[in-house]
Amino acid sequence: MSRETMPQPGAWLGAGRAEKLAREAGALSPGPGRAAARGGGKAAAGGQPRAAVRCPAEHEEDIYRAADEIEKEKELLIHERGLSEPKLSVAPEMDIMDYCKKEWRGNTQKATCMKKGYEEVSQKFTSIRRVRGDNYCALRATLFQAMSQPAGLPSWLQDPELTLLPEKLISKYSWIKQWKLGLKFEGKSEDLVDKIKESLTLLRKKWAGLAELRTTEARQIACDELFTNEEEEYSLYEAVKFLMLHRAIELYDDKEKGEDVPFFSVLLFARDTSSDPEQLLRNHLNQVGHTGGLEQIEMFLLAYAVRHTIQVYRLSKYSTEEFITVYPTDPPRDWPVVTLIAEDDRHYNIPVRVCEETSL
Repeated sequence: MSRETMPQPGAWLGAGRAEKLAREAGALSPGPGRAAARGGGKAAAGGQPRAAVRCPAEHEEDIYRAADEIEKEKELLIHERGLSEPKLSVAPEMDIMDYCKKEWRGNTQKATCMKKGYEEVSQKFTSIRRVRGDNYCALRATLFQAMSQPAGLPSWLQDPELTLLPEKLISKYSWIKQWKLGLKFEGKSEDLVDKIKESLTLLRKKWAGLAELRTTEARQIACDELFTNEEEEYSLYEAVKFLMLHRAIELYDDKEKGEDVPFFSVLLFARDTSSDPEQLLRNHLNQVGHTGGLEQIEMFLLAYAVRHTIQVYRLSKYSTEEFITVYPTDPPRDWPVVTLIAEDDRHYNIPVRVCEETSL
């Protein structure tokens, strides 16, 4: 597959800050385990620093509800209404401030921070769609937003070599056979090359079908239907994870050759748990959907995999320069933008309906 132009370290204005944050989060520390990488890649964009409210430190009380509590509530609601509808991966939209009032009723410092953050987001978006809170959350929110946008089929998905990647890479890097298929495919005896090829083909087919729809409403309805078909939905995640690995291999090879690479990849391969693509696969990508989700530094890699700029309102960082974080910080101009909301860097929701601008 042809590579697209990637931002270089010298052009990344937030590189120094990202390295500092990565060190504070442990991304460059020698300590073992996934915790070493938590919060690794940061590069802020989005207006002036705010001084009104600061969220409490990570060790203070976190009243954000756990993912399993959210799922139990949804299942209880469906049961109470007597509905037989499938579990929704992306819930219907609701007013963003109504959602905030429902979720953050207390007067703790954390709740106050969340309310202030939501108030600011509501200046741009009027509604929110809650995303199922499992370990596929970052992939689900990003892919749903990207596929539901009114745009044509991305050029990288039209590449005829796309579906040849599994066989090509696995024949060259035998360690890719360590790939752990998602939970929905456990126990199945499908050949790995065929399974990933099938997933990439499905991604292209579904995205192309959405791109052909004329209206935003039709595209939203079709995207909702796609994300209620669990087998197809989780197959899409396997495709995106493989594209992330492909990009990681490219970046690592370029780094080893002494070529310029985006700064986030330096941090990515500086972790003791992902010093090379094989470790990245074994210790991180294989865990997505099983025991963990994407970490901050891996959000950059996700952006490169789908060639979309990912803009995230990080509500726990309200009143800091990291409140709006962009992955990557200096993306190619032709990349579409998707916007997400994160309350604590573990769970992502989707803001929808951009406010209409008014003028005197």
